[in-house]
Amino acid sequence: MDNSHLRLWEECSGIIRNNISPEQYKYWFEPVSSLDFSNGELHISVPSAFFKEHIEDTFLPIMKLALRRVYGPEVKLFYHYEQVKDLPDTQIKESGLAASPAVGRRGADLFRAPVDPAFDSQLNPRYTFENYCGSSSNKIARAIGEAIANDPKVKTFNPLFVFGPPGVGKTHLIQAIGIKIRENNPRARVLYVSARLFESQFTVASRNGKINEFINFYQSIDALIIDDIQDLIGKEKTQETFFHIFNHLHLNQKQIILSSDCCPTDLKGMTARLLSRFKWGMTVELERPDLLLRREVLQLKADQDGLALPGEVMEFIAENVTDSVRELEGVVVSLLAHATVLNREVTVDLARHVLSNVVKMRKSTAINFEMVTQGVASHYDIDPDAIFTKSRKREISDARQMVMYLAKKHAKMPLTAIGTRLSRTHATVLYACKNIEERLPFEKQLQEDVAAIEKSFLE
Repeated sequence: MDNSHLRLWEECSGIIRNNISPEQYKYWFEPVSSLDFSNGELHISVPSAFFKEHIEDTFLPIMKLALRRVYGPEVKLFYHYEQVKDLPDTQIKESGLAASPAVGRRGADLFRAPVDPAFDSQLNPRYTFENYCGSSSNKIARAIGEAIANDPKVKTFNPLFVFGPPGVGKTHLIQAIGIKIRENNPRARVLYVSARLFESQFTVASRNGKINEFINFYQSIDALIIDDIQDLIGKEKTQETFFHIFNHLHLNQKQIILSSDCCPTDLKGMTARLLSRFKWGMTVELERPDLLLRREVLQLKADQDGLALPGEVMEFIAENVTDSVRELEGVVVSLLAHATVLNREVTVDLARHVLSNVVKMRKSTAINFEMVTQGVASHYDIDPDAIFTKSRKREISDARQMVMYLAKKHAKMPLTAIGTRLSRTHATVLYACKNIEERLPFEKQLQEDVAAIEKSFLE
């Protein structure tokens, strides 16, 4: 028996191995074997159709190089894998794939027209946890997202329903979860899709009589991520189909992640049974970005775009663009364009000009000493009058120092005037302000306290 095809495949595999990571080779090429090579046709065995799709989607360039070098430029590649016909729903989960129409050999000319399109998760590689800025306004949502991504066995948060106003980072977060799931398990079928695209696909499938194929495809997904689920409101037939897909995925312990601009109880026009299922897992809100988060977003975006953003400019933007992370990123892009085209330094005046064209400027509110005192006392849950006493209790002393720092920063009061109001010396006020300024870059809790108090000034 001629086994020369095994030697040729070993040579071909060696080329592939040398051009990809050891983990990729272990997962995607060790299970592949050569069946035969004759008349310019190479026949290989792969575990499943999903393997074929992923190999062609991810490794096509190196495959072409290796195959042509070993087998010649005219080689044709054929895959062989088992397919199961008409599996009931309870068995589809065993294979992890949609039911297929035939059993036996499937062939495809790798360099012309593959039988099946490559599976595309439709995830944006920029939307990772690594560049997802965090603060108290999104801390819970991020923690839950990372828990789902790092441990697929955690089903407490299934489905995960993320809601919040436009521009607060919902799309980034849910895609970051999907990307992390794929990093941790390259074989997982993760799909991100907007509700509008889902509706469009359903409409086309209905028109062409391919509803079963549409449902089978979505029931084969391991982690389904649907953005802006509110766009299915009023689409009764689409909701009906999604209901069955949802049930199948949830029954088979597949992860479902949904986003919306409002909480489930406000989704008027969504069927009651779907709404009840949205509440089965975890519902979490992404709030409007607080001051700390706005600063972090601006710094990250500026670093990514290579823009040197002076501290006073960052502070000006962060205090005036308060509603949306997306708006903050847009301001940085506009600022970079203006600075480049006009050949100007990035200054507060330039930022003011850009903001006047991009966002509605926040009306400035005169912050006075009384507002600062009230804000600090409310945040620390103490009596405002206690701040003016000689008490040296830790909580009172810390609050008093915070008043001094914020009165200097926001009320623009001289140190002497602050000291007079609190019956303290100029030196005491100076020490308090410097103490907080020096601690602020290194103490996360202090950062959050300052951000929360400053936010109260705007409400």
